[in-house]
Amino acid sequence: MDEIIQTIAVYALPVIFAITLHEAAHAYAARYFGDSTAYMQGRMSLNPIKHIDPFGTLIIPAILYIATSGAFLFGYAKPVPIDFGNLRKPKRDMAWVALAGPGANFVMALLWMIFAIALGLGGVEEPFFLRMAQAGVLSNLVMFAFNLFPIPPLDGGRVLTSILPNRWAYKFAQIEPYGFFIVMGLVLMKVLYFWMAPVMLIAHEALKLILFPLTIFLS
Repeated sequence: MDEIIQTIAVYALPVIFAITLHEAAHAYAARYFGDSTAYMQGRMSLNPIKHIDPFGTLIIPAILYIATSGAFLFGYAKPVPIDFGNLRKPKRDMAWVALAGPGANFVMALLWMIFAIALGLGGVEEPFFLRMAQAGVLSNLVMFAFNLFPIPPLDGGRVLTSILPNRWAYKFAQIEPYGFFIVMGLVLMKVLYFWMAPVMLIAHEALKLILFPLTIFLS
């Protein structure tokens, strides 16, 4: 039980930031491209309370973590309301609004990596902060890869809908009501691992490449 409490304490802040900034990024991008729905409903905010879904963000992850001893973890925030019809060029701008969320997670993973480097430079050896930095990178890479999976209503599904020709895009978008169940089925069958692992690896290598000049300078 102590280990579970410690793990929750380590992951709490990184996960809250990952979820909050992911959703806020969608809201900011939507307003930039012409839709103020999220802004009018107070969702263009960095306040975690605005984005947390009590059931999906807190209860489900806690139950799954305890029930599976940390082997499986899933959760979600309240989706940001977006009226794609209000976007200046709905089909094109849909992709940019969708990419804003994973983009925010990529940037946050970068910042957590910088935080880990700063801890090392400062001679901080407190395991809690080191584990938190690692949790921040992992949490954001998981959200980055998971949300880019090309099934609506996930962000990757929105991007694919935006790219497809109109006739195919319309048919593909009809999957959306069943998308959540499709994704959960793939998760439970461990099929999604074959998407998540390579995408997370590529993103992690990209982050290391971005930070390479900094690590050379500091070495």
